[in-house]
Amino acid sequence: MKRMMLRVIVLLLLAGCAGNDVQQYAGLQPKLDLFAYFDGSTRGYGIVQDRGGRLKRQFVVDITGTINSAGNLILDEQFVWNDGEKTSRIWTISRQEGTSRLVGEAPDVIGRATGVTAGNALNWQYQLALVVDGSTWNLNFDDWMFLQPDHVLLNRATMSKFGLRVGEVTIAFMKDQSILKEVQP
Repeated sequence: MKRMMLRVIVLLLLAGCAGNDVQQYAGLQPKLDLFAYFDGSTRGYGIVQDRGGRLKRQFVVDITGTINSAGNLILDEQFVWNDGEKTSRIWTISRQEGTSRLVGEAPDVIGRATGVTAGNALNWQYQLALVVDGSTWNLNFDDWMFLQPDHVLLNRATMSKFGLRVGEVTIAFMKDQSILKEVQP
């Protein structure tokens, strides 16, 4: 009985590891070019949920994107959280020449983020050092972005630790310049 239960658990864990393949979205439009999308000003509205789906925090993020002389995308992200906290992150993202692969770095990213685009989608994976209740947690992010009509980019990231899902982050990004005014989340 114990052996059978162990097999079921192993199968469930393996099934949970079999993720989506970004190539299944290759034919979908509008085509996502991360560099073109984030060049200039972008605003995102986001929520953080725990593994049970309970809302933990909300935020607004204003992003200024620029392409540097080396051809890298620099994203300056300024977050305002619903509890008044302000945080920031600066990404440097490069394209792997001749491929749909991206590599990114930020001060709180452990190692490098790696991503692949196809059609309207990007799958981005990285480990982030997050401060939670005074201690630092190294969380794995499986981040999916899908470009929608009217320059709306939907982003859903699953956070995990030791292979177990601990929560999700959901963001709706918008490019319309008329929305870029002071917002209190």
